[in-house]
Amino acid sequence: MSADATRAEIVAAADGLFYRQGYEHTSFADIAGAVQISRGNFYYHFRAKDEILEAVILARLQKTQAMLDRWEEIGETPQARIQSFIYILIVNRTDIKRYGCPVGTLTSELAKLGHSAQDDANKLFSLFRAWLCRQFKLLGRKDADALALHLLARSQGVATLANAIKDEDFIRREVLELDAWLHEIVDDVRLPRRTRKS
Repeated sequence: MSADATRAEIVAAADGLFYRQGYEHTSFADIAGAVQISRGNFYYHFRAKDEILEAVILARLQKTQAMLDRWEEIGETPQARIQSFIYILIVNRTDIKRYGCPVGTLTSELAKLGHSAQDDANKLFSLFRAWLCRQFKLLGRKDADALALHLLARSQGVATLANAIKDEDFIRREVLELDAWLHEIVDDVRLPRRTRKS
């Protein structure tokens, strides 16, 4: 296996462990054991856990951007693209019930630790916020950023409660409510100004 492939495998293993166990409770030994390499080989790629965290955050940012780009390609309308974001709660429901949202759990943990990487982890939320804001602007909403933040906050709340109560029906109900909310926003934009809800 090439050095790049080994490094990528370490980052992927660390990413999964940070999500399932938390950053603080994941050791070098845990990660090395997951990829089944010697400590010497491991230290060739990473000398500190913070270096791995930096690589994990970068990988998550790249993965998130690729997902957003894919939603842009397959979503014919801004509404359809925003629905892709909403329905990710259903797609990832099993992991969300067990571990919460991977973005929310990491940023919360780093905030509690006062970790220097917190600002970098927050860029994941910024990426979603900017993308959602753009979609709402394309829908003709002047309050696009407020709507983007509302949707982010609501989805984080759903993920947090789903993790606490382990209720899949709750996730489905909330997703349907978010979808109905989105339809109302789209309908409000389409209605002539004099007939819009005040």
